[in-house]
Amino acid sequence: MNSRLDAWQLSGQTILVTGASRGIGHAAARELAGLGADLLLVARDADRLEQVRGELAGEFGGREVLAFAADLTDTEERLAVFDWIHDLGASLSMLVNNVGGNQPAATLDYADGDIQAIFELNLFSAVAMCRLAHPQLMQHAHAAIVNVGSVSGVTHVRTGSAYGMSKAALHQLTRNLAVEWAVDGIRVNAVAPWYIRTQRSEPALADDDYLDQVLERTPLERIGEPEEVAAAIAFLCLPAASYITGQVLAVDGGFLACGF
Repeated sequence: MNSRLDAWQLSGQTILVTGASRGIGHAAARELAGLGADLLLVARDADRLEQVRGELAGEFGGREVLAFAADLTDTEERLAVFDWIHDLGASLSMLVNNVGGNQPAATLDYADGDIQAIFELNLFSAVAMCRLAHPQLMQHAHAAIVNVGSVSGVTHVRTGSAYGMSKAALHQLTRNLAVEWAVDGIRVNAVAPWYIRTQRSEPALADDDYLDQVLERTPLERIGEPEEVAAAIAFLCLPAASYITGQVLAVDGGFLACGF
């Protein structure tokens, strides 16, 4: 066996990917399966999720690809995900917290409950999933969690204060858990994307003037692809990244380094 080659593989790992039916989550699932991982996929849209599951199972015939439809903002549905994993007898070794969303608005324009809803989706669901996964993750030699944050959790962007606050808190959760759970052998990292070409970003990027402003602030002068974020997520899961924990890796085409 080539130990260095093994360090760049995920064979024998079972990875739970949330928000797996579209965009970054879908791309991450494909990347992880390509590196040898078995997949447990979760998303709200049952029909779309089953389509993705079938697609990946066909593409990666040697991998186990299973799916469970759930709304992770709901406590009971989060518990149902882990009941499902228990009933499968699956040995969960990694978690990718990708589920998230936004309602962009000026801070004074949010209706009652809007900010809470954004935090429930982007932060509290991830906190709960980490806590629920912990007993299984600590049983594995190469356990890892990767949270999908955002550059909006590092600096101001035009996504609204609620989204930025929720992602900043997710980054801090990443750092805290990395320190707390190191003793349990669990690495915890995050990625922080800038604009990525997904269904959610399409409306904003369809405005040519806005797109020009985005590209002016992006040294690589293009929009990122979901596969590029997926590659960063996969790297942080690999044994090759075994000494990396508590980090927030920007996948941003140089946006955060740009300044003015």
